[in-house]
Amino acid sequence: MFTFSDLWIFFVSLLVILPLISAIHQAGHSFFIWIFGGKSTFTIGGGKKLFNLGPMEIRRVFFWHSFCQIEDLNIDNRWSHLLILLGGSLFNIASILLVNGLILADVVSGHIVFYNFVYFSIYYVFFALFPARYSDEHPSDAMAIYDLFKNGKEADPID
Repeated sequence: MFTFSDLWIFFVSLLVILPLISAIHQAGHSFFIWIFGGKSTFTIGGGKKLFNLGPMEIRRVFFWHSFCQIEDLNIDNRWSHLLILLGGSLFNIASILLVNGLILADVVSGHIVFYNFVYFSIYYVFFALFPARYSDEHPSDAMAIYDLFKNGKEADPID
Protein backbone atom coordinates (compact mmCIF):
# COMPACT_ATOMS: atom_id res chain seq x y z
CA MET A 1 0.00 0.00 0.00
CA PHE A 2 1.28 3.46 -0.93
CA THR A 3 1.47 5.85 2.04
CA PHE A 4 2.91 9.30 2.74
CA SER A 5 6.11 7.64 3.96
CA ASP A 6 6.59 6.36 0.39
CA LEU A 7 6.58 9.84 -1.15
CA TRP A 8 10.36 10.19 -0.84
CA ILE A 9 10.94 7.17 -3.07
CA PHE A 10 8.42 8.52 -5.56
CA PHE A 11 10.33 11.81 -5.80
CA VAL A 12 13.71 10.06 -5.98
CA SER A 13 12.35 7.87 -8.76
CA LEU A 14 10.82 10.78 -10.66
CA LEU A 15 13.59 13.34 -10.20
CA VAL A 16 16.73 11.16 -10.13
CA ILE A 17 16.15 7.63 -11.44
CA LEU A 18 14.00 8.44 -14.47
CA PRO A 19 16.34 11.20 -15.78
CA LEU A 20 19.30 8.86 -15.20
CA ILE A 21 17.61 6.10 -17.21
CA SER A 22 16.83 8.62 -19.93
CA ALA A 23 20.46 9.78 -20.01
CA ILE A 24 21.65 6.15 -20.23
CA HIS A 25 19.26 5.59 -23.14
CA GLN A 26 20.47 8.66 -25.02
CA ALA A 27 24.10 7.75 -24.24
CA GLY A 28 23.44 4.45 -26.02
CA HIS A 29 22.32 6.26 -29.15
CA SER A 30 25.29 8.65 -28.86
CA PHE A 31 27.75 5.77 -28.43
CA PHE A 32 26.72 4.19 -31.72
CA ILE A 33 26.70 7.58 -33.45
CA TRP A 34 30.31 7.96 -32.25
CA ILE A 35 31.16 4.40 -33.43
CA PHE A 36 29.97 5.36 -36.93
CA GLY A 37 32.05 8.53 -36.96
CA GLY A 38 29.34 11.04 -36.19
CA LYS A 39 28.71 13.55 -33.48
CA SER A 40 25.61 13.84 -31.38
CA THR A 41 23.91 16.10 -28.95
CA PHE A 42 21.09 15.04 -26.72
CA THR A 43 18.46 16.78 -24.70
CA ILE A 44 17.03 15.62 -21.40
CA GLY A 45 13.69 17.15 -20.54
CA GLY A 46 11.39 19.77 -21.94
CA GLY A 47 10.85 23.47 -21.52
CA LYS A 48 13.53 26.12 -21.19
CA LYS A 49 17.20 25.15 -21.29
CA LEU A 50 18.87 25.10 -17.87
CA PHE A 51 22.46 24.23 -18.83
CA ASN A 52 24.72 22.10 -21.02
CA LEU A 53 26.94 19.34 -19.73
CA GLY A 54 29.18 18.49 -22.67
CA PRO A 55 26.95 17.30 -25.53
CA MET A 56 23.98 16.95 -23.14
CA GLU A 57 21.44 19.75 -22.74
CA ILE A 58 19.37 19.72 -19.55
CA ARG A 59 16.00 21.44 -19.64
CA ARG A 60 13.75 22.67 -16.85
CA VAL A 61 11.35 19.71 -16.86
CA PHE A 62 14.27 17.26 -16.83
CA PHE A 63 12.21 14.17 -15.98
CA TRP A 64 10.10 14.52 -19.14
CA HIS A 65 11.10 13.35 -22.62
CA SER A 66 14.55 13.11 -24.17
CA PHE A 67 15.96 12.96 -27.66
CA CYS A 68 19.23 12.73 -29.55
CA GLN A 69 20.41 14.62 -32.65
CA ILE A 70 22.79 13.08 -35.20
CA GLU A 71 25.44 15.16 -36.94
CA ASP A 72 27.45 13.90 -39.94
CA LEU A 73 27.95 10.13 -39.85
CA ASN A 74 31.01 8.75 -41.64
CA ILE A 75 29.25 5.40 -42.08
CA ASP A 76 25.74 6.41 -43.08
CA ASN A 77 23.54 3.52 -44.16
CA ARG A 78 20.49 1.60 -42.96
CA TRP A 79 22.53 -0.77 -40.81
CA SER A 80 24.39 2.01 -39.00
CA HIS A 81 21.07 3.75 -38.35
CA LEU A 82 19.56 0.47 -37.13
CA LEU A 83 22.32 0.06 -34.53
CA ILE A 84 22.04 3.73 -33.54
CA LEU A 85 18.29 3.34 -33.04
CA LEU A 86 18.74 0.15 -30.99
CA GLY A 87 21.64 1.64 -28.99
CA GLY A 88 19.45 3.30 -26.38
CA SER A 89 17.60 0.11 -25.52
CA LEU A 90 20.83 -1.91 -25.58
CA PHE A 91 22.36 0.46 -23.01
CA ASN A 92 19.21 0.29 -20.86
CA ILE A 93 19.24 -3.52 -20.98
CA ALA A 94 22.95 -3.54 -20.11
CA SER A 95 22.25 -1.27 -17.11
CA ILE A 96 19.47 -3.63 -15.95
CA LEU A 97 21.86 -6.60 -16.15
CA LEU A 98 24.56 -4.61 -14.33
CA VAL A 99 22.27 -3.60 -11.46
CA ASN A 100 20.84 -7.11 -11.13
CA GLY A 101 24.37 -8.56 -11.22
CA LEU A 102 25.53 -6.17 -8.49
CA ILE A 103 22.57 -7.20 -6.33
CA LEU A 104 23.20 -10.92 -6.94
CA ALA A 105 26.89 -10.47 -6.08
CA ASP A 106 25.91 -8.66 -2.85
CA VAL A 107 27.78 -5.52 -3.95
CA VAL A 108 24.60 -3.46 -3.45
CA SER A 109 21.48 -4.32 -1.50
CA GLY A 110 18.13 -5.12 -3.07
CA HIS A 111 16.84 -1.68 -2.06
CA ILE A 112 13.65 -0.24 -3.54
CA VAL A 113 15.77 2.37 -5.37
CA PHE A 114 17.45 -0.38 -7.41
CA TYR A 115 14.12 -2.13 -7.93
CA ASN A 116 12.67 1.11 -9.30
CA PHE A 117 15.74 1.62 -11.50
CA VAL A 118 15.23 -1.81 -13.09
CA TYR A 119 11.44 -1.41 -13.27
CA PHE A 120 11.60 2.00 -14.98
CA SER A 121 14.40 0.81 -17.28
CA ILE A 122 12.21 -2.06 -18.47
CA TYR A 123 9.37 0.41 -18.93
CA TYR A 124 11.67 2.71 -20.94
CA VAL A 125 12.84 -0.14 -23.20
CA PHE A 126 9.26 -1.28 -23.74
CA PHE A 127 8.12 2.13 -24.96
CA ALA A 128 11.25 2.66 -27.05
CA LEU A 129 10.60 -0.66 -28.80
CA PHE A 130 6.84 -0.09 -29.09
CA PRO A 131 6.15 1.25 -32.59
CA ALA A 132 4.39 4.58 -32.03
CA ARG A 133 4.62 8.22 -33.01
CA TYR A 134 4.88 10.53 -30.04
CA SER A 135 4.67 13.48 -32.45
CA ASP A 136 5.46 14.08 -36.11
CA GLU A 137 9.11 14.78 -35.27
CA HIS A 138 9.53 12.15 -32.55
CA PRO A 139 8.78 8.52 -33.44
CA SER A 140 9.66 5.77 -30.99
CA ASP A 141 12.86 3.92 -31.81
CA ALA A 142 10.86 0.98 -33.18
CA MET A 143 8.76 3.27 -35.39
CA ALA A 144 11.94 4.94 -36.65
CA ILE A 145 13.31 1.46 -37.50
CA TYR A 146 10.06 0.66 -39.33
CA ASP A 147 10.32 3.94 -41.27
CA LEU A 148 13.97 3.24 -42.01
CA PHE A 149 13.32 -0.13 -43.64
CA LYS A 150 9.91 0.55 -45.17
CA ASN A 151 10.43 4.07 -46.49
CA GLY A 152 14.19 4.53 -46.32
CA LYS A 153 13.76 7.48 -43.93
CA GLU A 154 16.38 8.06 -41.25
CA ALA A 155 15.01 9.45 -38.00
CA ASP A 156 16.42 12.66 -36.61
CA PRO A 157 15.90 13.35 -33.78
CA ILE A 158 15.93 9.97 -32.08
CA ASP A 159 13.76 9.46 -28.97
